[in-house]
Amino acid sequence: MLVPKRAKYRKQQRGTMKGDAHKGVNISFGEYGILALSSGWVTSRQIEAARRAMTHFTQKGGRVWIRIFPDKPVTKKPAETRMGGGKGDVFEFVAPVKPGRMLFEMGGIPKDMAITALKRAAQKLPVKTRIMEKPV
Repeated sequence: MLVPKRAKYRKQQRGTMKGDAHKGVNISFGEYGILALSSGWVTSRQIEAARRAMTHFTQKGGRVWIRIFPDKPVTKKPAETRMGGGKGDVFEFVAPVKPGRMLFEMGGIPKDMAITALKRAAQKLPVKTRIMEKPV
């Protein structure tokens, strides 16, 4: 799973996700990609599940690029703990995603195979997506 090597400030506040994405919105590396249509947090486990779904379907053919990285820590207090006592420990890392962000890209395989692989990966993600093709 993807996690930062180290974090200078271990705990963050949740923040807001207003507006559309401005960077990482075009297909830059491959020929096909998954574009986010809604906002949300994509966890490192979901990114890994989507990556595995793509590589498993393509039988290690082609190339996959992951365009998001989970660098936001999410904290959680243990179960059956009373209120108070400060902020909980870091539970997982997420990648905040805004509408218009390119999540994954694929290249080096036929179009029908790439679209099927990307559809399988999109089912693992918590945001609405669309499969895009690089303009010729």
